[in-house]
Amino acid sequence: MPLTSDDLTQIIKNRLQATEVEVQDMSGGCGQAYAVIIVSDIFLGKNKLARHRMVNSALKEEISQIHAFTQKVFTVAEWDEQKRLFNA
Repeated sequence: MPLTSDDLTQIIKNRLQATEVEVQDMSGGCGQAYAVIIVSDIFLGKNKLARHRMVNSALKEEISQIHAFTQKVFTVAEWDEQKRLFNA
């Protein structure tokens, strides 16, 4: 059974203590390519590479089932700043 956007959202929230998750199916609905934004304070004090490794490790099984996975990860404060800049 293919992984759905809703499945992936719940898995990310549970495993990465995410306060906000945006999952976009980039494959036209077939569940083979996802772009995600993950907001969680477990990323505090971690550089971009360390953050991506945390996500890849937490989602190892799910990522192995799909063709493409891109991620953007933020702490809560970083995400608030991103939204502020975008809406300015």
